[in-house]
Amino acid sequence: MEARETVKEQKGRGQERDKSQLAGKYLTFNLGKELYGVEILKVQEIIGVLPVTRVPKCPEFIKGVINLRGKVIPVIDLRLKLGMEAQAYDEKTCIIVVNMQMDDQNIAVGVVVDSVREVYDFDASQIEYAPKFGVDVDSASILGIGKIGETVVMLLDISRALTSTEKALLDTTAASVQ
Repeated sequence: MEARETVKEQKGRGQERDKSQLAGKYLTFNLGKELYGVEILKVQEIIGVLPVTRVPKCPEFIKGVINLRGKVIPVIDLRLKLGMEAQAYDEKTCIIVVNMQMDDQNIAVGVVVDSVREVYDFDASQIEYAPKFGVDVDSASILGIGKIGETVVMLLDISRALTSTEKALLDTTAASVQ
């Protein structure tokens, strides 16, 4: 099978982009022993863990907000959002500030990860579509599966990692403390 599929074939499988559109540079990072990647064009910067101000009545994965050079940025713990076990932060833990699409605007969101690895340039032949796990598993935030030799990298669509309700909550959380 060719690396490039037609739009009709993709839509039938629930895919929005063909593999050639998924190819490109991804910032790779660890959550536990697993390797993930996010499109480098969505990354604003990488910072160390800053003091986080907790905002009451937020879901556990929303850690709170940080003051990044005068701008209030909501922070999520990606481990918790993805249903992983909480882990104490250490010297490798960092925050990736990403630009997340919300309605017709971009919002900056800090995403806590265990460690950042490197920027990797995937070509279409190194990417497979995300497997369908059935109706009970939401894999909409997975763009595809990247392969680096024997290593598997979950390529995430960071804008789809949160529901529209959660994005609105992040926006409200940041606005409430400004």
